[in-house]
Amino acid sequence: MAKDKQKADKPKKSKKPKATEVAEALSDEERAELEALRAEKAARKKAEQDARERAELEALRKERDAKEALARQARQEAEQDARDAQLRERNRQLMEPDDDLRMPLAQKLVLAVLAFVVAAAIFYVVNGL
Repeated sequence: MAKDKQKADKPKKSKKPKATEVAEALSDEERAELEALRAEKAARKKAEQDARERAELEALRKERDAKEALARQARQEAEQDARDAQLRERNRQLMEPDDDLRMPLAQKLVLAVLAFVVAAAIFYVVNGL
């Protein structure tokens, strides 16, 4: 009797129809509608996947372009620094005396221009008055 009572206390499992049984229960019209809805769902999923892939592609392109721009900028800055260093070195060599303490060419030119200006000023003062 205890076994009978346990069976009575257990709720009876409802038997779910299998997918194939449901499909068989559908009419041709319903089956066609189901297939159309499944196709729409698949198309939406594909469109969403395509949109995600497109967004990822654009993000990767922007990242690549940003890296290329940084590399290009760094290369240009390095080239400019090299040109500046070369120019500074050339100017330093023009203004510093040689090892045997001869006067550099740039200093000679500056002194020559100053001498000419002084001579012109003296000539103007003497002859202008």
